[in-house]
Amino acid sequence: MRIEHTALYVRDLEAARTFFVTYLQAVCGDKYHNPRTGFQSYFLSFDGGARLEIMTRPDLALGSSQPCTGYAHLAFSLGSREAVDALTARLAADGYTILSGPRTTGDGYYESCVEIMEGSWLELTV
Repeated sequence: MRIEHTALYVRDLEAARTFFVTYLQAVCGDKYHNPRTGFQSYFLSFDGGARLEIMTRPDLALGSSQPCTGYAHLAFSLGSREAVDALTARLAADGYTILSGPRTTGDGYYESCVEIMEGSWLELTV
């Protein structure tokens, strides 16, 4: 058994798609749109087989920012400390809020945590 994909609701679907394609080299599938409900989504594929579905709908309720109950963050392994440092610096330069790191955590992970969009958190790790 394996997790097939995870999903993330966003208010700005195109901005979310652009973020994951630009910074994490996602390969984006075709847009799905249900004209009856207004639901729209993209499936994004990443190296190693992971997939993320980003979704929106017109009646999406405004939610509170992290931390909250439910899923806390998406984590991407970049393969090296240098890659974590470089992407963290790039995201900071592009105006994203660095929440922590890069640093070695108490449980031994080298990581940074970035607020990427609409209160969502992205963890970059080795």
